[in-house]
Amino acid sequence: MDSEMIIHNGGCHCKRVRWRVRAPPRVTIWQCNCSDCSMRGNTHFIVPSEQFELLGDSKEFLTTYTFGTHTAKHTFCKVCGITSFYIPRSNPDGIAVTFRCVDEGTLAHVEIKCFDGKNWEGSYDSSGIASLSKSPNEGSK
Repeated sequence: MDSEMIIHNGGCHCKRVRWRVRAPPRVTIWQCNCSDCSMRGNTHFIVPSEQFELLGDSKEFLTTYTFGTHTAKHTFCKVCGITSFYIPRSNPDGIAVTFRCVDEGTLAHVEIKCFDGKNWEGSYDSSGIASLSKSPNEGSK
């Protein structure tokens, strides 16, 4: 959506989990209707894992929930329960950042796309979502 990359900071509600992510100021967020995302109302954008950095002692405040294929790693804060990021099934080599957990002031625009998590395989194949966790340099290797 945008080739300019900036640093976004964010984290959970109680601020014990903090991170930074390198991503454009204009992002495409995914609204998924799978059983987990629809219950949490999660909308997220996906970045390659090397563009995401967990800060300080945040790791000690995280716990993980998995279900189904156990590919997705739904991380959330042990204290406040917020999922500010996780490893998605669609992109196990990337990070899904909950866009509402990004600190104010750096996201200039969000475009919303729907991912049909109830029909996961078909949506995965047709959406192109798998490419979002690839670093821009991977295509030239």
